[in-house]
This record gives sequence, structure tokens and C-alpha cells, in this order.
Amino acid sequence: MNDSTRTQLLTDPNRTQMGAPPSADPNKTMMGVAPTLNATQIIKPIQCPVCKTFNPAGVMFCIDCGLIFDRALDGDAFGAPAIQVPMLVESSGREHPVRPGLNTIGREGDVLLADVRASRRHAQIESSDGTLILEDLGSTNGTKLNGQPLAPGEKVNLAGGETLSFGGIELVLSMPGAGGAQATQNLAGNRTAAISAPPKIEVSPAELVGEGQRYPLRVGVNTFGRKSADNDVAIVDPYVSGKHGLIEVTDEGFFVTDTGSTNGTMLNDAKLVPNMRTALQPEDVIRLGSMEFRVERTGKAAE
Repeated sequence: MNDSTRTQLLTDPNRTQMGAPPSADPNKTMMGVAPTLNATQIIKPIQCPVCKTFNPAGVMFCIDCGLIFDRALDGDAFGAPAIQVPMLVESSGREHPVRPGLNTIGREGDVLLADVRASRRHAQIESSDGTLILEDLGSTNGTKLNGQPLAPGEKVNLAGGETLSFGGIELVLSMPGAGGAQATQNLAGNRTAAISAPPKIEVSPAELVGEGQRYPLRVGVNTFGRKSADNDVAIVDPYVSGKHGLIEVTDEGFFVTDTGSTNGTMLNDAKLVPNMRTALQPEDVIRLGSMEFRVERTGKAAE
């Protein structure tokens, strides 16, 4: 007999039912776990095939030489032949490739010249089927071919070996596969090349001696002063001017000249007149403040 007062457990069809966990189906595609943000990601830099500079990943051009990577030739890879395209070579040895098509030259060109003398779009070289044509694009400081100026818009053919000047910045055109000075060469490995004769060791004919130092002097004019970049003999002392004076080594003897220094130059007990060339005797003492120097012939030169 049913008890009407007893609580009945009724099944609600609208209630969410907790079922058994699904079984793993080996044939079903399963979603994996997303990668963690703390994982170390390795991003490889891009090495320029021309100047070998490593560039950040994702850049469109080399941050050093300006090579546009999407214009790179098929051969621009490691192990490529040493000679591929014509090159504009700076005096420092740095090379700028001349690629097929139009190559603009300037501060914002395909051939990047980071010099204020060059215009943003200074000139261009068109390379087509082995023919190179140079044209000045109306630059401020002009373009010269082997020292001869080009008129704005004038076009000339290039054969290789020419010296091109862009506002005074000189580059030499080196052709691929050419012999002699026109060839763009690659170093032949790391082998030490034999030389035909040992290098000669230059012996200085005289020395400036004093304060525990011996400064070699060459034949001719030797500048001395505080700034090492501007002088043959650098004397680092607050009393010495950046460009203080000259010492000349000649067949007739030694000469000293004060070039208008701030604190002057003393020869023995007399102050030198600025810009007056004065002969030195073997016993003379050059005084710069409290420092004393003598000019002595080296033993080799005295023989």
C-alpha cells in the first residue's frame, strides 16, 4: 500500500543528469593543451649574404648595408659562388651589389651611402643583360666618372674598373668574372699565404726622449700634441695643446716649431716664437711645462 505522506523521488526530465565520463576513442581527434607563455621561443636572426651582418628576424632589409632581402638572388646563400654580380667597392673594401634592374644610389638608395655629401637619390645604375648604364639623378654635389662630371640625366655605359664619385664619395666598379683589379675576389680559406720576401722593418732615424718615454721620429715632419688621433707623437698632459708643435728630421739636422700652442714651448730657457722654425743642437732641451725632452739620433742612424 502506498503511503501518500512518504517523500517520492521523482525523475525530472528537465534536470541535468551527471553521466559517466566518456571513454577515450582512439580514432577521435583530441584537443591538446595550449602552449604556455613561459616557454622559451627560439627566433633565428637573418644573416645578410653580402655583408654577413646578423639582422633581427622579420626585417625587410639589412640594417648595415641596406640589402633588400626579397630582391636577393638565388645564389645569395651560404656556399654560393664568390663572384655573382657587379660590385661597387669602397676604399675600405666594403662591397655594394649591383643587382639586375634599377639600382638607386644615395642616402636612401639600394646602394646606401651614409654620407651627407650624397643626395637621398643621387644616381642610379641600370643593369640589364650584362649592360650597365650610369645616370645622375640631379644630385646636389654631382656625379663623376673617372674624374669627369656627368650632367644631370646624362647616361653613360660602364665596362668595369671605373671610379665613380658621388659627391666626393669614391667607389670602384668591380665586374664579376673579370681578371685583375676588376674582379670581386673571395678569400681562399684560412690558409696562411707565403710571401716572396720578408717585410722590411723601418728603423726610425731619431727619437724624442724624455719622461721615461722614447717616441720614434720619421724623416720629415712629425707633429706632436695631446690628441693621439691628430699627431705623430701623442704627449698626454694638460699643459700640452691638442696640436702643439712640429719636429722636423732632415739631412741638415733637427728643427722644432711651436704651432701656436696655448702654453708655449721652451727651448732651454727661451720661449719659442710661434710658427718660427728653430734648429736644434744635440744638447738642447725642449720643455713643455715641467716636462723635458731631447731629440736623439738612434744608434742605427748614427752609424
